[in-house]
Amino acid sequence: MRAVVDRIENQTAVLLFGDKEIKVNMPLKLLPAGTREGSFLQVDFTLDREGEAAQREKISNLLDKLKSKSRQDSK
Repeated sequence: MRAVVDRIENQTAVLLFGDKEIKVNMPLKLLPAGTREGSFLQVDFTLDREGEAAQREKISNLLDKLKSKSRQDSK
């Protein structure tokens, strides 16, 4: 997928994605060095299954701790 930098305002780049020019605001510091108005960017989103699993495990552990604490407080 490609995006073009339409403009930069207050360290935020306004990107236009694809043929439909879907507008997305992106902090300039997240874009490659040298990005400026009119720059074309190649954009590739991929799913991180391992990262997702780790995050689910982290959330599950936090919920278990909260449930355990809640039971202890009820006693």
